[in-house]
Amino acid sequence: MAKSGLGLDAGSSAAITVLKRAVELDSESRYQPALVCYQEGIDLLLQVLKGTKDDTKKDNLRKKITGYMDRAENIKKYLDQEKEDGKYHKQIKIDENATGFSYESLFQEYLSETVTEVWIEDPYIRYIHQLYNFLRFCEMLIKRPCKVKTIHLLTSLDEGGGKEQQISGLKEIKESLKSHGVLLELEYSSSIHDREIRLVYSDILIFMQLKNTFI
Repeated sequence: MAKSGLGLDAGSSAAITVLKRAVELDSESRYQPALVCYQEGIDLLLQVLKGTKDDTKKDNLRKKITGYMDRAENIKKYLDQEKEDGKYHKQIKIDENATGFSYESLFQEYLSETVTEVWIEDPYIRYIHQLYNFLRFCEMLIKRPCKVKTIHLLTSLDEGGGKEQQISGLKEIKESLKSHGVLLELEYSSSIHDREIRLVYSDILIFMQLKNTFI
């Protein structure tokens, strides 16, 4: 494994930071996020290479880039084989008060053009911040290259003073999605407790069990 000390000027600090993180994740066997960091770091190094005039520095950069590319390719092959064998399991731990975990960063790798439906089970889409987060999730689906036409939401009905606000908020989201050609199907249940997301592809279904995603 190539080390992250690149011996570059201050202009490449972003690449150094990202690649250091890639090496850390790699050493912890967290291969999927490591791959993302390697790819991002490689792109940054390529930009540095384009602006480098010194031949010695360019040769050094090329060697570093080749080393990281080889490692990224090996990780990709490993993950592809794990998925093919049905052994791939991904767990993302988000510590309390942690930042930098957008819906895009969490779900983008699954949202290909073949996604047609999304099924969501979350008992707690009630309060303003929960409704807003659900709306942001739906907006992400619309902006991604996937061809989602239907979003199914199964949630519990607020039996307290927030019932009217909940129903009204979900109705507004439904109308907004309709204007984008996406149908939101709502269903209420008093017996659900866990959070789940299922992505329906043209040829496969991915199941995700979540904790505290929309809270």
